[in-house]
Amino acid sequence: MTEPNMTSKYTTFISCFTLLLTLMFSGFCHAGEHATPHSLPHPPKHEVRAVWLTTIGGLDWPHSYAQSARSIEKQKAELVDLLNRLHRANINTVLLQTRIRGTVIYPSVFEPWDGCCSGVPGKSPGYDPLQFAIEECHKRGMELHAWVVTIPLGKWSALGCKSIRKKHPKMVVKTGADGFLNPAHAETAKYIAGICREITCNYDIDGIHLDYIRYPEDWKLNISKTQARANITNIVSEICRQVKSLKPWVKMSCAPIGKYDDLYRYSSRGWNAYNKGCQDVRLWLKEGLMDQIYPMMYFRGDQFYPFAMDWNENSYGRHVVPGLGVYFMSPREADWSAEIIERQMNVLRGQGMGYAFFRNKFFCDDLKGLYSFTADQFNTYPALVPPMKGYDTYTPSKPKHIRQQTVEGIDMVTWEAVNDQAKHGGMAYNLYASDTYPVDTEDASNLLLARYQGTAVNIRHHHKRYYAVTATNRYGYESVAVQQEDVVKKSPSNITLLSNDGYTMQLPAKGHELDADYILLKSVAGNTIATLPYRGNTANISRISEGFYSVYSLNRKGVNHRLGFIRIKRNR
Repeated sequence: MTEPNMTSKYTTFISCFTLLLTLMFSGFCHAGEHATPHSLPHPPKHEVRAVWLTTIGGLDWPHSYAQSARSIEKQKAELVDLLNRLHRANINTVLLQTRIRGTVIYPSVFEPWDGCCSGVPGKSPGYDPLQFAIEECHKRGMELHAWVVTIPLGKWSALGCKSIRKKHPKMVVKTGADGFLNPAHAETAKYIAGICREITCNYDIDGIHLDYIRYPEDWKLNISKTQARANITNIVSEICRQVKSLKPWVKMSCAPIGKYDDLYRYSSRGWNAYNKGCQDVRLWLKEGLMDQIYPMMYFRGDQFYPFAMDWNENSYGRHVVPGLGVYFMSPREADWSAEIIERQMNVLRGQGMGYAFFRNKFFCDDLKGLYSFTADQFNTYPALVPPMKGYDTYTPSKPKHIRQQTVEGIDMVTWEAVNDQAKHGGMAYNLYASDTYPVDTEDASNLLLARYQGTAVNIRHHHKRYYAVTATNRYGYESVAVQQEDVVKKSPSNITLLSNDGYTMQLPAKGHELDADYILLKSVAGNTIATLPYRGNTANISRISEGFYSVYSLNRKGVNHRLGFIRIKRNR
């Protein structure tokens, strides 16, 4: 075993001493495992707040099979409901299990469909769950990372293992009743990297998240641990090379065993990344093979805090996001109190780290009130994912001409897109609001929307006076803010509200100054909802859903003018 050098030992000792002071001044004491903090740390502007969304066996999602048009919509609606709950709790990162056990949840040239979505292994559910999940996450300003289980292939006779054994028999090893990819085989790295490349090439993901990127627990090594670590590192390096060559902004991350190695004063009790799993995670961080790590820290007390500090002290500036074992709160597991997890969240935030819940169901089901605590007390504001470290990227240009109008208590905020939005994977926007001018965009409490995809939004039930917008690129780098120029809210009398009875809309008469052929109805995000013929002074809106829309005229030359706004509401 490689012992930490004396400098590392001293650093770890100082870190643990600092942590002890943090716990004491946060209202915790060593003996108070179930203690609660006197006050919660102020939510930061940048923080990774993640969940693992498990698809194997439908543990987190889906809970129903997609076998018809109706059941497809039911399965989609279930995911939408989960994402809405996560969004309300200001979670900003979803780790979606995409490759399971030699099977996947998207159409692949490498591996067959997993049965979690269709109910039948090898059969398509009739839609692309990965694509749908990405779109829905991005609508809510959340990142989606494709969670790839790397080495295990499941039962020897299961579809995933059988299909790989048929194509690559020498690459698969049987251990017990299960099959595994052999990390030492020359083709293993290229095979797993090919899957990650396929996902990165075909989907607008935000990250590749590697799970079980280690030797199995009961694997009988016939090589040195040094060589075993080199084999795993070779796989990580090849995946990183192929992913970054396509889209360098896609974050590389992994979920290593929760303790890197024994510490000077604390034993890992034989379960650690470096020696047991042959995961040389510090090397991966140092060499930039990882942008984030999510160590599986499903422990408590002195098996959690010193090891969390150790990860953070040796992160080489990368983001450390400890995984929290919220499933241990279940009475069927260890029956932990919620305060154990809440305490860990508080300390991690105080040390500048993020956190990830394993797994989603235990969080979203509000087990022992954890969801309520997170949504109502801990994550009181949205947070941006921290910018990626070590990349020579650009700062986006700032948006232009932010404007705001108020109609019936709704603030309609619009701005112009930046010109470089197509570079490096596209652009998103962050919206801030404050009662003081100019809006302080470094104050987390002023952040309203993170990674918003459009350039127009309606803000309901909000009474801040001033708005500001920044552009952000896929690396997380943010532009200078554009501050609201017109700070006087306009009354409804200044806005053209087109009258309607819920079924027919009244239009201005066409003439020389209004030569148009069509009417466009656009949502608050600027998406065209309907195109109607402009034939007279009325238009049929009976098929348009209730809501608030912008109304534009459009002629055959593509020129459009805004006619006003319409609120569609039908008496029931």
